[in-house]
Amino acid sequence: MTREIHFRDALREAMSDEMRRDERVFLIGEEVAEYDGAYKVSKGMLEEFGPRRIIDTPISETGFAGLGIGAAMMGLRPIVEFMSWSFSLVCADQILNNAPKMLYMSGGQFGCPIVFRGNDGAGGQLGSTHSWCVESLYANVPGMKIIIPSNPYDAKGLLTSAIQADDPVFCLESERMLSMAGDVPEESYTIPIGKAHIVRPGTDCTIVSFGRAVHFCMEAVETLAKEGIDCEVIDGRSIKPLDIDTIVASVRKTNRCVVVDQSWSFASVGSEVAAEVHRMCFDDLDNHVYRVHSDDVPAPYAWNLEQEMLPNAHKICQAVRGVTYTA
Repeated sequence: MTREIHFRDALREAMSDEMRRDERVFLIGEEVAEYDGAYKVSKGMLEEFGPRRIIDTPISETGFAGLGIGAAMMGLRPIVEFMSWSFSLVCADQILNNAPKMLYMSGGQFGCPIVFRGNDGAGGQLGSTHSWCVESLYANVPGMKIIIPSNPYDAKGLLTSAIQADDPVFCLESERMLSMAGDVPEESYTIPIGKAHIVRPGTDCTIVSFGRAVHFCMEAVETLAKEGIDCEVIDGRSIKPLDIDTIVASVRKTNRCVVVDQSWSFASVGSEVAAEVHRMCFDDLDNHVYRVHSDDVPAPYAWNLEQEMLPNAHKICQAVRGVTYTA
């Protein structure tokens, strides 16, 4: 049975379903228990699962991320919540230098089935140090998977797959989407990590994006449709692994491509997608791949400046017009 629930509720259902199914799963992080979660994602979970499985921590990401990794090495399946992925920077050694490499360095003796999840990107006037898009930083490291759900349905299915995975998985959510409502089945289900979704079919240009920025794309294509430009929108869902096959098949149909990425442009996920499309679709492209990113500045605090910095619908429309223009 399907009903409409919020993004935060879809995340909670994924975690609760897996905790009921597998007693090795537990949740640890700041304010996840007594306060019901800083953003109420874990609301009611302490009451159901108790303090041994819903665990409040001090403000010490280095400590509780390391604890989670050790627990995963010993056979448990932790979910580590960061109040913001911006705060994960203080425990980069644990999550980048230990978790993804443990299976390799131990010669297969110790796996690390752990999920790190929390809010990624600009959350709405949180300032430059609390608005990091970490995907372009973290995607460079081998040994982990990275998912970026854009809607409640994907949030539940992708997070369920992440918790069941035997590899470390980073789940990048958006605070701005937590109250977004969408149709989600009551029963547990999985969405394969590494399989993109064609949100909107089209013929004139392929737009590739991830997470919150998918909604900026959908806003833009409504404007472009009125101009007679029919865009295909692909939600990548995950960036490691990247479903380049779906992207390439679309570009070979439309012959044009725009990549929309909330990260800064230099050495970004968007630049990797563009490089792969150029490599695999060189003879199919009618123009070079255009990229739309956040402006190359720290995230401003002022609301109007933050919106201007992000890869908004206006910038996307300009890019699509540029890539589809023929003299």
